[in-house]
Amino acid sequence: MGIKQFILTVSAGKRLIAKGAAEHPAVKAALRQGKLVIIAGSTNGYVAEEILGRLGQLKGFSREGFRRGFVAPPGFQGASDHKFQGDVILTNGVWREQDRSKTVFDVAAGLAASDVVLKGGNALDLAERRAGALIGHPEAGSIGAVLPAVFGRRTRVIIPIGLEKRVDQSVYKLADELNSPDAEGPRMLPLPGEVFTEIEAIALLTGAQACLAAAGGIYGAEGAVWLAVKGDDKQLLAAQKLLVSVAEEPPTRV
Repeated sequence: MGIKQFILTVSAGKRLIAKGAAEHPAVKAALRQGKLVIIAGSTNGYVAEEILGRLGQLKGFSREGFRRGFVAPPGFQGASDHKFQGDVILTNGVWREQDRSKTVFDVAAGLAASDVVLKGGNALDLAERRAGALIGHPEAGSIGAVLPAVFGRRTRVIIPIGLEKRVDQSVYKLADELNSPDAEGPRMLPLPGEVFTEIEAIALLTGAQACLAAAGGIYGAEGAVWLAVKGDDKQLLAAQKLLVSVAEEPPTRV
């Protein structure tokens, strides 16, 4: 067993997560039989791109505009003017023409245990493997529409989320604070479902085990993560090839 270290920018991490999510057993099962709902967001744009590309159905999809909102620095004026066209909804592995302008709100009532929803997050509690989403909508937005299916019909939720969104306390505690009547700004909803980060992607795609060893940087590496990857020679070679393949992913523009 050995250890190799790698740095991943935020955009490289998104691409890595997307490659892993496309190979997730539950995602592949829903593509064979069921609905796969990819809720718009910056990380999920990469996920949709990877999945649709592998299905040969990428035509008509663009990550630009595939969001309902985003976090940017003060004074930022570089956002694209692409209008939101809808979430990506695949039925038995097909992105049907009649579904291309639909959103999760159109299909949530019909979701079942055979279906999978991919939903991004804004806060990641690494210790507890739980994620939270900032909420600006008075009815809890896209995840609010899915909750009856999750708790009432066992629809599965997977949360593609980058390690740069880690927080140092429970998302439940954060939600208590941010949802207080005395608080201002977005609320927070602890997300049900399986957290899927760069760490899970590496394990799924290579068999190697990764951990967060350090973080940060400059010249475009702000928010980057430094990963220590442990495995046998074959696993480390596979991890190196994988991480080198995503290393120069350009900055996200949505």
